[in-house]
Amino acid sequence: MEYFSRSKKVAVVIPNWNGAPDLPLCLDSLKEQTLNPHIIVVDNGSSDSSVELLEKQYPSVEIIKLPKNRGFAGGVNAGIAKALADSFEYIALLNNDAAADKNWLKSLVEYLDKNPKTGIVTSKIVDQHNTHIDSTGDIYTIWGLAFPRGRGEPVSDKYDDSTEIFGASGGASLYRAKMFEEIGLFDEDFFAYYEDVDISFRAQLAGWKIAFEPRAVVYHQIGATSGRIKNFAIYQTLKNYPQLLWKNVPARLMFKIFPRFALAYFMIWGRALSRGQVLASTKGVLVSILLWPKKLIQRHKIQKSRKVSVEYINSIITHDLPPNAHNLRRLRQAWWKVIRKKAA
Repeated sequence: MEYFSRSKKVAVVIPNWNGAPDLPLCLDSLKEQTLNPHIIVVDNGSSDSSVELLEKQYPSVEIIKLPKNRGFAGGVNAGIAKALADSFEYIALLNNDAAADKNWLKSLVEYLDKNPKTGIVTSKIVDQHNTHIDSTGDIYTIWGLAFPRGRGEPVSDKYDDSTEIFGASGGASLYRAKMFEEIGLFDEDFFAYYEDVDISFRAQLAGWKIAFEPRAVVYHQIGATSGRIKNFAIYQTLKNYPQLLWKNVPARLMFKIFPRFALAYFMIWGRALSRGQVLASTKGVLVSILLWPKKLIQRHKIQKSRKVSVEYINSIITHDLPPNAHNLRRLRQAWWKVIRKKAA
């Protein structure tokens, strides 16, 4: 195996919550990397045998034991903070239910080495059967909605070129320590869902580039962790989407994005209510309101230190709906039919 010199030390941070069945595949894939990283597993107060498994079968892995579940954001922050304190130059994040191709880390490191203005480089994440794409990065749309680029598409050569993108998936990306020191770590108010879009947005506003490297491949057991908690996704979605907007969207773009976002947001809430997810969805809306003053304070700091133009941000967001926004697409089509009929 090839080892890093001290100036190129890399740590991989793996957040874990009751993931004992998934950890061996993940950790074994890291042991096979062509570049050997230091591995930090952050255990989010697991009640299963995760810690015992790590201590017995993976003695070289550094374990950070948190007394309670701090979510993805809180978990990775604990690992990132430790890696920064230990002077790692690059810090990778990898989901505990994912397995990395042997050249995954080497490919990501090579990209950051060659591109000093890039703060984050993300991977081609596919399902565990290598049949469909989970993510090739994140998009942020003019509707204030985010979506994993390529999600659900069959694996093909469509995403085989390195390219700059809007955002990086927290499930399998490499981050430059210098960037964290400049913009801060993940926002723990997000807990889980869209915290990676938030840090990507903040990085872009601070002038860092974000890229996709197709040679870095990861196989992901989609939903293995979040699927264990009933109504978890809808609560986090309705709580976190407004935070993403208030903190990061520049004022001159707000008049374009906010009206669309308001419509989309309340349609998401309405659909959740119709599915019987009343408590979880309404709680998400209420918590987002309670967080609003705090997010406005954070917004002031983020926007004050912005290093790129509004025109640049406008150029990197997607001026369309996310591919999965089927109800909004139907509503938009109906609206344009009415407009064309009135104009005729």
